[in-house]
Amino acid sequence: MQTTVCFDFGNTRLKCAVFKGREIAEIITLENDGPETIQALLDTWKPQKSILSSVIRHSETLEKQLADQTRFHKLGHTSRLPMSTPVGKPETIGADRLALCAAAVDLFPQQHNLVIALGTCITYNFINNQHQFLGGAISPGMNMRFRAMHEQTALLPLVKAEMHFPLVGYDTKTNMLSGVILGMAKEIDGIIDEYALKYSNFNVLLTGGDMGFFVSHLKKRIFADPYLIFKGLYAISEHNSGQA
Repeated sequence: MQTTVCFDFGNTRLKCAVFKGREIAEIITLENDGPETIQALLDTWKPQKSILSSVIRHSETLEKQLADQTRFHKLGHTSRLPMSTPVGKPETIGADRLALCAAAVDLFPQQHNLVIALGTCITYNFINNQHQFLGGAISPGMNMRFRAMHEQTALLPLVKAEMHFPLVGYDTKTNMLSGVILGMAKEIDGIIDEYALKYSNFNVLLTGGDMGFFVSHLKKRIFADPYLIFKGLYAISEHNSGQA
């Protein structure tokens, strides 16, 4: 059974998923992307294929190391994709967004899909039933909002997200928790409602590191999957058949 390693280097975390065939065998959070760390991973799993989605300045040696030891593909706007990208300046589309769209097409082909990713930023990504990625929207993520209130005021503290808080805050901390988390939930519901006015039937897919704080607060029926980006990377890796 073929082993594929899918790397997702985001603004907050360096992670990878090891696939055995189409199934995820393990999710790994990397301390860094240095040669020793990557080599230990390759020695352990001995993958035949690898793919990298990176929105950061990763190690200069990483791509060569993967290309020397696996059939490596770096995800970018020139990659062969299971959907088209008829948007202005496709080279500016983040690799993470391409992977999410690929996952939606792979899971729900020939359907309208709205993928919402909750990470450093919130990204809204719409793919129509003709497998065209039409674009979407980007807004500040949860921790960005907490930091902004702390850094741009004199007295507001830096609050860490919590799962449980009241609707009506009773102190500064709970006021901020309610404002940010419930505010974002209502924002997401509102965006979904706007799409519903234009597209009568579509899937809503939710993912990202902050997903768990919001699922219970959303009124719409959603498909929640924390590993959606990895499933998209795997699909793109298969689509490119190891092409660099």
